[in-house]
Amino acid sequence: WFVTSGRPYVMRAALGLRRPRVAVRGRDVAGRVETVGAAVTGFRPGDDVYAEVTTGSFAEYACVPERLLALKPTNLTFEQAAAVPVAAVTALQGLRDVGEVQPGQAVLINGASGGVGTFAVQIAKALGADVTGVCSTRNLEQVRSLGADHVIDYTREDFTRSGQRYDVILDLAGQHPLTACRGALTRTGTLVLASGNGGPVIGPLGRYVRALALSPFVPQRLRVHATKPSQRDLVALTALIEAGSVTPVIEATYALADTAEAIRHLAEQHARAKIVIAVRGSHAGPQPSTNEGDRT
Repeated sequence: WFVTSGRPYVMRAALGLRRPRVAVRGRDVAGRVETVGAAVTGFRPGDDVYAEVTTGSFAEYACVPERLLALKPTNLTFEQAAAVPVAAVTALQGLRDVGEVQPGQAVLINGASGGVGTFAVQIAKALGADVTGVCSTRNLEQVRSLGADHVIDYTREDFTRSGQRYDVILDLAGQHPLTACRGALTRTGTLVLASGNGGPVIGPLGRYVRALALSPFVPQRLRVHATKPSQRDLVALTALIEAGSVTPVIEATYALADTAEAIRHLAEQHARAKIVIAVRGSHAGPQPSTNEGDRT
């Protein structure tokens, strides 16, 4: 949501100085194929699919390159599937590819109740890790229900001062200094930076630069993670979802006409898990998750 609001300001050079260069926003999409181009061979009209797109999913129809599409998990509604692509692929790539998580390792997810965090807890468990989730008091039970072996209430305990050491830390919150995070790693552990604060001008970029500059000179690995759309990873996630290892968590659903309200919800209410925009079958205002087959 912060990118949608034009922050950090440095990103406006690419996204538009005073207003978005692209009028229709949105990166997650799930729906039914209406038509395909002449060169498309992997999909046909009527297929239920989902994808991460560059932009343009907050609309009745979206045009998606074939290389980004994957068949929707058969056990998810469109609403549920629309919650998956960006957040789940971010978690999967951050843990499997950047963090190189191995079975039996101790993994900490800082920001475990958010959109990426709820997937990260489940994916880390699927990779065989011993998982610790960091979240607020109200989200402890939710994170525990997702499979976390341990939970830490950040309002009462600072994981960087607990004395515990982790093989991999996936930092989705970014509120701790790099030195503090390094202190919570094993000697050769990996810190994966995937989000964070840093102010309205450059956001987390300064922290990222410091991490990349420091990493060659310390035994620990300090890595910056930026997700890349991947059909292959969506297929891998479909397998995990259909096996019951991963389930999207949705806090609320908004109608397409209420997209601005949904973004305000994310900005002002510290939303848990995912917020979904439903094109059809939804009502004005936020609604709890349903099992209706909405196109999103």
